[in-house]
Amino acid sequence: MADVTPSGSGGPIGLTGPAVDGGLEIRGGVGGITFQLEELMMGAGRLDALADELASVEAEVHRIWGDLGAYQKDSRPSGTEALLSVGEARWSVQAVREELQDISKHVRASKQDYEAAEARAGFARGLGGGLTSPGTIGRQAVDLRLGLVPNREVTELVAGPLAMAALLALSPERFFIALGVDLAARRHISAAVPLLTGLLGRSAATLQPRPVTVDRRESLPIGFDGSPAALLERARIIGERGDGYVEVIEVDNGGQKAYVVVIPGTQAGGDLGGANPFDEAGISEGLGHRSDEVNAGVVEALRATGAERGAPVVAVGYSQGGIHAMNLAADELFLNDYDMKYVLTAGSPVGGIVPAADVTSLHLEHRQDWVPGTDGTPNPDAKNRVTVTLGGPVTTPDGGEFGLGPGHRLSNYTAGARLVAESDDPSLMASTAVLGGVLGAGGTAKAIRFALTRAKLPDAAPVRGPVPTPTPQAAPSPPSSQQPLSSPQERRDATPSPQPTQR
Repeated sequence: MADVTPSGSGGPIGLTGPAVDGGLEIRGGVGGITFQLEELMMGAGRLDALADELASVEAEVHRIWGDLGAYQKDSRPSGTEALLSVGEARWSVQAVREELQDISKHVRASKQDYEAAEARAGFARGLGGGLTSPGTIGRQAVDLRLGLVPNREVTELVAGPLAMAALLALSPERFFIALGVDLAARRHISAAVPLLTGLLGRSAATLQPRPVTVDRRESLPIGFDGSPAALLERARIIGERGDGYVEVIEVDNGGQKAYVVVIPGTQAGGDLGGANPFDEAGISEGLGHRSDEVNAGVVEALRATGAERGAPVVAVGYSQGGIHAMNLAADELFLNDYDMKYVLTAGSPVGGIVPAADVTSLHLEHRQDWVPGTDGTPNPDAKNRVTVTLGGPVTTPDGGEFGLGPGHRLSNYTAGARLVAESDDPSLMASTAVLGGVLGAGGTAKAIRFALTRAKLPDAAPVRGPVPTPTPQAAPSPPSSQQPLSSPQERRDATPSPQPTQR
């Protein structure tokens, strides 16, 4: 495609891969390859329109050339030379038209080739392809020295095949159902989770979604600047407030109220599938059931805050919270009530979640963090989605808990968010400009906190034993004459009734 640019245009057309800004690798957004191809397709459409116009000019010149045929026997300046000049003009127009059409054809073919290559790469990735490549092995070897966990790349390559293999072992029929979904949506976990939990039956009842109740607890003024780092700091604060808490921040942006929904990460340590909707079972609800119950709880919290229908909303989530935040942006019921403008996630597996087309999202991942790779698919390269991979090496601080590995620490993502705000990368500048447009320059805001409680697991139905079958009893035989009757009533019953007299 680079070799078919218009003659004298000043240079070939080139596509750029993921941008690198210091320790940040940036995919998607206005600098992403998908948007570049979209721009080229728009250019191809304009070339086609110009070619159509040139075809009309070409036809008109040909008509004039035909009309000049009657004058070719006149004097040379007015006859033959005029005929030749118009003929050459027609051929020049024709050459330009054909060149433009050829460029448009190559651009369209290049887009088709790219999409086919992406589909093949996605399918190979789903089957574990790339695990044995020297680059993958080398990066994992380096990262293992910093923390004994797989990195995001390896986890992403392994997670999908493992989920599908488990489904195949449990039910080949449902495996092919999930495979069809996978081929259509290029994802694995989100297709397999509901089928796997359904196959496990009662033993997986704790992983099934259950309704949540919402209890308003407190309201307080806070200082707020609306930057990505400040939003992730709110995720830390609400996570430390207690199990099951979410925060709704009411922001006044030039007289218009906007709302920020902050959802914490996974809160382990309690009863699995218990009262806390953000325990480990909440991951299953997010990846496999679209966060339906959590979404309903967020809507109730926004209404309790006083958010009017159609109010602009920003959703922020760390780890599991990012799954729920992205599911809000894909939930038609939620979008019917509120105008989701922006989603910020950190360390969250959200590659298989497709938000509404007008929602802008920024996803922070760390190369050493395996959690964002657990859905088995990378985040799409799209104009409205920017994924930033933090590449700076990190280790567990002295005396700190290892947890899920050093790459998954929220403090690392908060530091990375500050680098995002300082970057002059076009994709990041455009993304953070959308966030700033919704939340304004900052100032004093109001934070309202709600406690979400998951409904109790229904009691199991009592197990009934086998119903005894009654043994058939023989009809009682009449008492014999040798057998004494034990009571007057028995003797009366044994006395034969008088027969009526026949006439």
